[in-house]
Amino acid sequence: MTSLCDVLGIRYPLILAPMTWIGTAELVVAVSKAGGLGTIGPNAGMKQQSEASDMEASIERFREQLRKVRSLSTEPFAANIPVGWGKQRAITDRQVDIAIEEGLPIAVVSMGSSKAYTKKLKDAGIKVIHAVGSVRHAQKAEEDGVDAVVCEGYEAGGHIGGEELPLFVLIPQVADAVNIPIIAGGGIVDGRGVAAAFVLGADGVYMGTRFLASTECTVHSSVKQAILNATDQSTVAFARKTGLSRCWRNDYTAGHMELEAKGASFEELRDYERSCPSLGGWRRVPGALIAGNTDEGSLPMGAGAGMISKVIPAGEIVREVMEDYKEVLRRTIR
Repeated sequence: MTSLCDVLGIRYPLILAPMTWIGTAELVVAVSKAGGLGTIGPNAGMKQQSEASDMEASIERFREQLRKVRSLSTEPFAANIPVGWGKQRAITDRQVDIAIEEGLPIAVVSMGSSKAYTKKLKDAGIKVIHAVGSVRHAQKAEEDGVDAVVCEGYEAGGHIGGEELPLFVLIPQVADAVNIPIIAGGGIVDGRGVAAAFVLGADGVYMGTRFLASTECTVHSSVKQAILNATDQSTVAFARKTGLSRCWRNDYTAGHMELEAKGASFEELRDYERSCPSLGGWRRVPGALIAGNTDEGSLPMGAGAGMISKVIPAGEIVREVMEDYKEVLRRTIR
């Protein structure tokens, strides 16, 4: 359908964006079987907070998720490997090793330099997609040998580029600057967004928030309900000092922005991000996604959430989005 489909061996140019705790094998397989590309999250399958600090458990869980996908499907799939820093780098280095050992077909690398893992993964025969937030980063990724780049716009859920560039401004500028396939991510939840992204020069789309509202997604039911209740004002970009993110607007984000406005230090903001007595020991993100506290937890969510009105199987989402895209084209060409 596009050059991206040829590169990745998929039917539709639609990629499940990695969702760190909840991008599990079951969701990945459902998306890939429907013709898209499912992506395993680096912490997928974790159910208890205590597992987060156990390095070996985290690494082996990643291996288990890769093997589970293999046992359920022969379709292409990907796994997300964030470029870690500090103690986290040891975990992501091992995840790269495991990806190679297990014959992962495609890696989505994010949150760091494209130089970190590209050569090692490519030398092992793994396709590499790298997430970028600017033209400069896209050019650098192309120079480092990646197979495709994800343009992550300001509308995206979770961690977003500090450049704060809206997606539909970013896509055409990156398209003019590189010769590899471009994947558009940020606020796209339906066929209208797909059509718009393709017109601007994208070869594929990257969708996370829409799949939170899928039957296979293991996110807490209160999160799915939050998405169904969402409006155009339900998400907010915040945490400029500690790492820009877009999340569900709640008591946590309000408190964080208040601290920032008062001039809180990086350390004070980090302490606030990591702990909350009402979460019962959970850290903020899994406290929302897994434990279901949508008031005090940090709930990554894209700005397109207000357009989502139903929870349906992931395969149906893929098919519906692509059919809607075709209908948009038919209406536009008339």
